[in-house]
Amino acid sequence: MDASFGGVNVIVFGDYLQYSPVLDKPLYHSYALVQQYNERHMEMQCEQKIISQINCVAELNQQMRTEDARYLELLTRLRNGKSTIEDYQLLCTRVIGAPNLKISLQQEPSNEAPILVFRNTLRTRLNARAVLNKALRRESDRLRKAILELPDNKIEHLPGYLSLVPGMPVLLTENIATKLGLSNGTRGIFRQLVYDEFCEDVQFDVTVFPKHTKFLTRPKYALIEFSSCKLASGLKDLEKKIIPISLTEQTFTFNIKDLLTEIVSKAAKVVKRATKIVIKRKALPLIPAYSITTHKSHGQTLRKIFVDLVTPPGPVELASVYFPLSHVKRQDDLLIVRPFNFSSLQVKPTAAQMEELNRLNKIIINTRKQFPTTT
Repeated sequence: MDASFGGVNVIVFGDYLQYSPVLDKPLYHSYALVQQYNERHMEMQCEQKIISQINCVAELNQQMRTEDARYLELLTRLRNGKSTIEDYQLLCTRVIGAPNLKISLQQEPSNEAPILVFRNTLRTRLNARAVLNKALRRESDRLRKAILELPDNKIEHLPGYLSLVPGMPVLLTENIATKLGLSNGTRGIFRQLVYDEFCEDVQFDVTVFPKHTKFLTRPKYALIEFSSCKLASGLKDLEKKIIPISLTEQTFTFNIKDLLTEIVSKAAKVVKRATKIVIKRKALPLIPAYSITTHKSHGQTLRKIFVDLVTPPGPVELASVYFPLSHVKRQDDLLIVRPFNFSSLQVKPTAAQMEELNRLNKIIINTRKQFPTTT
């Protein structure tokens, strides 16, 4: 039969030990202790019933990314919550400042490696600082101020100011053409901005921007170089891998309560007037990519990375350390920003994860018996 998988219905799903869905629960999550069910709980239980009826499972267990055999063994033990002191000692050799780590952070490829972090606020600060440093290297005698730091995680990732310097790395924040490899989280290099006009009349907070900064209020599109783009040939009048990224539109709310005078605030409270306003913004779906949250780096193979293995306060899951470490092919592609404790490598899979993996493993064994292969 000339059909994919011989016409058999196939469901492909990822590693249960990776990050859980954002603002949602994984399929293996137990709802036994839920006091009050909502619509999403019922949907999840239906999905769990469907997945539990799968009676034929084939496991794809060959690691296609990692080329370093010893590093692969480390990742395998880490994934199973069985890291050894030798694994810890090996990763310690990659901590920046380690005696035997002979590497320059000012030269390629280290100076182009993204920094994987856990928090959006830290990512925003690092990106703003890195953009400024990039601009300072280009025009150091004309710059005096830091580039404005604006968090974008609460405004649909469309910041009021998007600081761009030619040659800087950027990250797509929307799915543009997933089949071509242009999806949310794809990294590229900003090459040029195409715009209608340069407006000098609009008032900006120039005290926080370099003196020579150009403020553009009507961009048309940005030319971004995506090395991972799967487009067979270049677009007309553009070099290969150069893709125009146009504006996108998002809507978000903003509470102006803190901006109101005391009298107006009291009046609004008396008449029960809402202090939240709806803002509609058109902007380029791009953010600087000198630093990336570990969630945003999902699915990417990175040439070189900086990783912080000191996890922030709060619950820590296995993916917190295993996931960022798995983005590179070899341990030599990894740099750890500061010393960390062995306990970071001792996180175990949850009981729910192990229960689901054991269930799938039994089905895998039965599948192999049912469909034996010859080598």
